[in-house]
Amino acid sequence: MKKIRVGILFGGRSGEHEVSLLSAASVLQAIDRNKYDVVPIGITKEGRWVTEGHAERLLKPGVSDKHLRAGDPDATQPAAVLRRGESVLVPPVPSEAMVPFERSAGEAAIPSPEHVLSVDVIFPVLHGTFGEDGTIQGLFELAGIAYVGSGVLGSAAGMDKDTMKRLFASVKLPMVKWVTFLRGEWESAPRKIRARIESELKYPVFVKPANLGSSVGITKAHDAKELAAAIELAAQFDRRIVVEQGVGGKAKKARELEVAVLGNDAPEASVVGEVVPGREFYDYEAKYLSEGSDLIVPAKLTKQQTKQVRAMAIAAFQVCDCAGLARVDFLMEPEKSGRIYVNEINTLPGFTSISMYPRLWAASGVPYPKLIDRLIELAMERRADKDRNRYSL
Repeated sequence: MKKIRVGILFGGRSGEHEVSLLSAASVLQAIDRNKYDVVPIGITKEGRWVTEGHAERLLKPGVSDKHLRAGDPDATQPAAVLRRGESVLVPPVPSEAMVPFERSAGEAAIPSPEHVLSVDVIFPVLHGTFGEDGTIQGLFELAGIAYVGSGVLGSAAGMDKDTMKRLFASVKLPMVKWVTFLRGEWESAPRKIRARIESELKYPVFVKPANLGSSVGITKAHDAKELAAAIELAAQFDRRIVVEQGVGGKAKKARELEVAVLGNDAPEASVVGEVVPGREFYDYEAKYLSEGSDLIVPAKLTKQQTKQVRAMAIAAFQVCDCAGLARVDFLMEPEKSGRIYVNEINTLPGFTSISMYPRLWAASGVPYPKLIDRLIELAMERRADKDRNRYSL
């Protein structure tokens, strides 16, 4: 039987570039080579697309001083991802867009055959901006390529914290209070924005860029003195800023719960896990740089609480029109009430073998290699379903 050819896409221009490399290395190591023909496709920090040996070099430490890149950018060759005779040209310079093209009779082959790759499905292991915000998913849709994960709508909704919350509210999922405003509004009238925040929320608050992942640009502001600096930091990463009410007040920290969701039209929820941060909250440093954070699987909850959290995770997945995979994060009050709030959904969570998403499914009876199989199956099922659609009369 012919092997399924899978393109593993990783790297990217976002602040989560290095996290993506770790996820991709785990997938490439665990994927069943007897079942799949695997093609590594890397995107450098500068936005250059590379394949084969160049892509594999992205995964090796020490290639550059700050960000892992694919050797000498000037030596990088263009590549193309092809399916069913349709082509998507990947240009050798980041300033140009990816351009669909067709070769007419008598026209020279572009690109040359040695730079052409044929794939059946793309497995994007891209985190953050340009990877899980709907942009790359739109490219896959234009090319008609099957791909792992949510589509344009689900990806964009899952990345935008304000839009996500509005969708959650439409199905009455419990959330903390929040305020959203534009960077320009803060710059023109900071006193007005501060007054609005302090009239609607109580300290401590969490200040976040509306569109970013892995807790990049997020600050916990304990009082008015810390608020301005927190907003200035978030404003460096997005034009919209979200400020959320903290859970637990000043004295206690919220419990942080996570659920992994898997499926398309009939998604399933994993067991519930809990993150106990080694820092004040589970920020980027706690996730990837420092030690001391604990991941507890399964979380110590009552049967009713577990049932509630899993049901809320599926509801969040469905209302955002997600597909394939997502991790839904929750905050639980430390007091006796134990009230649980949906915090956010992550449509392309960290995917190393020890990341929370795979760990939750391993604890639910789906080991890492089987999880990869299932995600590829779901991608192809979703593509087959989309191929049923008509686009003209």
